Formats: sequence, structure tokens, C-alpha cells
Amino acid sequence: MNMCYKCSLQVIMLNKNIRPGIQNYLVYILLTVVTLAVFYQVKQYDFINIDDNIYVTENIHVLSGMTFEGFLWAFRTTDAEFWHPLTWLSLMFDSQLYGLNAGGYHFTNLILHILSTLLLCWLFIRMTQSVWKSAFVGAIFALHPLHVESVAWIAERKDVLSAFFWMLTLCLYVRYTEKPVISRHLSVLFSFTCALMSKAMVVTLPVIMILLDYWPLRRFESKNGKILSWQVKEKIPFFALSIIFSAVTLYAQYKPTAKHFSFPLGSRISNALVSIIGYPAKIIWPQDLTIYHPFSADIPHWQVLSAILLILVISFTVIVVVKRFPYLFVGWMWYVVTIAPVIGIIQISSHAQSMADRYSYLPSIGISIMLAWGIPTLFPSENNRTRVLLPAGIAILAILAVITWKQCSYWKNNIELSNHVLQLTKDPPFAYHIRGIIHGECGQYNLAINDFNEAIRLKPDYFKAYYNRGFAYAKINNYQRAVEDYGHAIKISPDYAMAYAKRGIAYYNLGQYPLAVQDLKESIRLNPNDEESRLLLKSAMEKEKRLK
Repeated sequence: MNMCYKCSLQVIMLNKNIRPGIQNYLVYILLTVVTLAVFYQVKQYDFINIDDNIYVTENIHVLSGMTFEGFLWAFRTTDAEFWHPLTWLSLMFDSQLYGLNAGGYHFTNLILHILSTLLLCWLFIRMTQSVWKSAFVGAIFALHPLHVESVAWIAERKDVLSAFFWMLTLCLYVRYTEKPVISRHLSVLFSFTCALMSKAMVVTLPVIMILLDYWPLRRFESKNGKILSWQVKEKIPFFALSIIFSAVTLYAQYKPTAKHFSFPLGSRISNALVSIIGYPAKIIWPQDLTIYHPFSADIPHWQVLSAILLILVISFTVIVVVKRFPYLFVGWMWYVVTIAPVIGIIQISSHAQSMADRYSYLPSIGISIMLAWGIPTLFPSENNRTRVLLPAGIAILAILAVITWKQCSYWKNNIELSNHVLQLTKDPPFAYHIRGIIHGECGQYNLAINDFNEAIRLKPDYFKAYYNRGFAYAKINNYQRAVEDYGHAIKISPDYAMAYAKRGIAYYNLGQYPLAVQDLKESIRLNPNDEESRLLLKSAMEKEKRLK
């Protein structure tokens, strides 16, 4: 961050002759320019072979662009284990504009991130009339390296899109509180619905509204003894939507025959407690930022006890000082409430993780609120605040911008990302698996098999590694080994449709047509849209008849 930017920010914050409205716009412009400068490099980046194939490069509905059939599919499908039709539609729109030019999808993510930043900044300026503190919250959100994963990963479109509607919902809510009429209430409800249809993690938004009612909106003070009836009347529709979308999400992710590698409840609770403290630690001191943080079932007892103690101390402190420093209570509760849905007690994914950088995208705002409003209270003198906090704030943001710029570079392509993961993780089966996929796409199948071997050695029940190793063996015409690996994948995950399909193809190439027919039928049963299996099934059945 250069001296010109520093001087500009000082002028904006200190020059009393600048009208507040103009000052606000200058802050918005600076936030936009700096965020673009840090993140614009992603426009040159490629797709990543971690879910980008599911969301874009191998998704025929998305690749077809904006079509009526695609629109219907977006609202019907639970592909990728979520029901998020607006996310699918936004990707279809990008496909219509950019085809398979990954830079266009990256740029849309960046634009949504910038819009969310500006809405967040506007929100707190409108509620608190404090430009500097609101700008700091917005800048932390815009420039923190923990947020790179959400912005630079195309498959995380659901993060940036839902965050945009999250911010828009709160902005509309503030307008509603200023003039509580039904039309404004409906606009808030509609925006919240759009957020839920982008990513269900935003189900906690109604609780955040209540927190903002307490501070900084201070609506509790004006309602006297009617707090409960007023809150019920206002918030019931929002909580009803949250319950409905939570149920839909659980249904979308529920696969009774699949093995989800769920750790014991005690281990998951221990991990959740440590993670609750782990995210703020990374927000304050960003390090070891990677796409994969492996889950450990053996967390040392001292870490769990330390986490419990810290959680209790922080929670007790913010409650005791709530009347004097309400922003500490609101900031801490914002963080705890928004991180709760993804803290890992309920673990469904086949890739068990202790944490995920992207999960901090919205929760980190709570910690930023605590810092922006809490730290200035340590400097009672206005002059000291200006002399100390302004340059310190600029320095912190400059450091974050540099780290974020570097963190973005790891997302340039698959090789850069997988090597970065291998450097950081202590348990790298996921990274070996991804690098194996990359070697396979480059036609280096023996190198791919070596990586899959290592992934399986480290994680013997890694069914996707078995599947992809089988795929690599098939590419070098070793169909017998391919059949064995597909079989391992099916044994671990019995509803893995693609494994049945690929094993059917391998049996077909080995001339074992009855077995090919059996597997291809099962593949079609699990995935009725598998047209390739239908065509091969017809051929296999014809060849089977000739053998008889």
C-alpha cells in the first residue's frame, strides 16, 4: 500500500471540511480500488479441479448457458449436495457470457466481493454514523487473506453470492427499521430468500437482525415491555424460512447408503470447541492458510480445555460489560452464531476437515466489529486515537493486502494450489489426490497413480482416490486393475454411481459383458441422467446376446 493511499485516507478521515456524504463516497472508491488491485490477478487464473468441474467444466446444464431447461434444473437439483438454485443460475449466466473462459467467472466472484464490501461499509455507516470504524470493518472484510478462498475459487460462488444478499438484506432491514411499512418488510424477506437460495449457511441471519436491533440500532430501548411480541411479529417469517431451508439442506446432503467418515461425537465436539477459538486466531494472525485442514480425532486435552476456558472467559466478559460496551457483545455473538452451522459437530462431507478458511467469510465480520469499536476505547484522548490508531490501522491493512495478494497467487492453477497444500498440511492425502488428478489430465498417468497410491496409503478408505486410480489404470489399458480399484470405491461408498459406470466400461473392455450390463444398470439406477451408460448398456446387452 503506497504513501499516496495513506495520505488520501488521512485526508478523508481528518479533513473536517469534507462533507460527510462526499467523505463516504471517497471511502467507497478507495475500498473498491484497493480490493481490485489486490484481487484482480484472479482474472488470469484457471479452473481448479476441486469442485469447479462439478459446478462448471463438466456440468452440461451450466455449460449450456441460460436455457429454460437449465432454469428448471437449477430449482430441482441437489447436485453438489446443496439446493442453491441462484448459485447455479449465476454460473449459467457466466457461461452464457464467457463460455469456458475461467477469468470471467473469477471476475464475477470479485465483483460480488466488492459489492458486499461496499454494502457492509454502508450498513455500519448508516447505523453508527462512524465512518472510520465502518471503513475499517469493510476493509478487513475486503482484504483479509482468509477470504481469498471464497473469492478465488469459482466453486465458492455460493459464498460470495450469498454474502451479497446477506449484506443487501441487512441494508434493506435498516431501511425498514427507519420506516417499518409492509413493503419494506417484504423487500427484506425477499432478499433473505435470495440469500438462502444461494447458500443455506445464511440461516442465522434472523439472529443477526435481533443483535443489530440491540446495537447499534438500539430498538430495544424504544419498545419498553413489548420486546417479545414485537420480535415475534417481525422475525417469525425469517425464522420459518431458516427452518425450511435447513431441512432442505439436510435432505440434499443425506445419502443413507454412503459412507461419510463421521468421527465420534466427542471428537467432533472437541474439534468444534478448538475451532471456535481457531478462527479468531487466524483472523488476528493469519497463518497456515490452505484449502484443506485435516480433521484430527486426537486433539490434545490441553487444547480442548484451553479453548473451553477462552470461550467462557470471552463470553462472560462481553455479557458483564454489555451495557457499557454493547458492540463487544454483538460482535462476539455475530461470530459465534454465524460460525455455528459449519463448526463440524454435524459432519456429512466425505472430506472431514477441522476447519475451512472459507467458513470465516461472514463470521469474521463479528471479530472486526469487536476490533473496530473496542480498540479505540483503550485511547480515551481523541488526539491519541488520531496519532496512534490511524497509522496503525493503515499499516495493518497494508500488511493484510500484501498477504492476501500472495495468498491469491496460490490459486493460479491446480499445480500451484496442490503444491501449496502439500507444503502446509501434515496429513496430505487430499493434496496428493488432487495432484494425481492434475497429472492425469496432463496425460502423466504413472505420476498420477503414484500420487493416488500415496493418498490411499495415508487414508485407506479414500474412495475417490481409488476411483481416480482406477481411471488412471484404465487410461493405460490396465482394465483389470481398474476393475479392482472401482470395486474398492464401491465397497466404501455403495451409491457411487460414477464408479459403477466406469467399472462397467472396464468390464466391457475386458469382454465381460454380463458384469458390464450389471454395473451399467446400477449406474443408471443411481443416476438416471447418465446417457453415456445407457448407450454402452445397449451395446453390452447386444454383445451378451451374441455370446449366448
